[in-house]
Amino acid sequence: MDPEPSQAMTVNQCIDQITQKLEAANLHYGHGAIDANSEALWIVSKQLDLSPSETLDHLDQTLSPDKHQKSFAVADQRISTRKPLAYILGEAWLMGVPFFCSEQSIVPRSWIAELIVDGSLEPWLPADGNVLDLCTGNGSLAILLALSCPDIHVSACDISLPALSVAARNVDRHSLSSQIDLLEGDLWEALPEPNEDNLFDLIICNPPYVNANSMGKLPAEYLAEPSLALAGGEDGMDLIRRIIAQAPDYLSERGALLLEIGNEYENFKKAFPQIPVIWMEVSAGEEQVLLIQAEDLR
Repeated sequence: MDPEPSQAMTVNQCIDQITQKLEAANLHYGHGAIDANSEALWIVSKQLDLSPSETLDHLDQTLSPDKHQKSFAVADQRISTRKPLAYILGEAWLMGVPFFCSEQSIVPRSWIAELIVDGSLEPWLPADGNVLDLCTGNGSLAILLALSCPDIHVSACDISLPALSVAARNVDRHSLSSQIDLLEGDLWEALPEPNEDNLFDLIICNPPYVNANSMGKLPAEYLAEPSLALAGGEDGMDLIRRIIAQAPDYLSERGALLLEIGNEYENFKKAFPQIPVIWMEVSAGEEQVLLIQAEDLR
């Protein structure tokens, strides 16, 4: 039973009780939080108007009855709808950066974000360089790139106008409209014809890559997201084939293509056995994100 709203409670106590509530509901995680405790922290931090990490410094603070009642109401909504928490709160955090979030686009998440923030991509990010974020969705990776490297220019494209409207809100939120161009179109169709003056030093892409069998087994939280942002065809490689086929035309001589493929390592190896690949180490391991240098694509 949920505590009475008039009952005094610390932030930490509220988080603990919401954690128990979520754990009992057989939810699925992975949309910005790894488990029930992470989501409980996120729920309470929103009521405090703090980031989840900032909230950790306020665990002994007393929570007002109104705020703890609202926190439990959010938890109830999370359980009853099975929607990602980011959609319910209208906000998600990626690498400590806040992003507006709605059901018009996928929830911000990508292992590529780790590589942007930890500096792993610097060899392919020259001063005044040009970067392309294919399948930008909510714009979070393009924004992290721009924030990490203020001297580069980022083009970000997507086939979905609703997703691009979310990306535009996020670009405005972080005051990056002069550094990021948003383009609408189906992969390369969003871009002008390549020539020696408009090539990219780095192309990053977190494309739809979930194979058909896995799509059929997704829990409700993933089904709440646009399937356009997830489904990658029978073997998950449909868009990746198109990306790899034309990437060489858009890359500078020393450029590179960075792709997230998630759990599709075996399908990628089967589809592209001839391409030399650099596997990038992220927190999930060494088989989720790959880098291909331009010279190995030609």
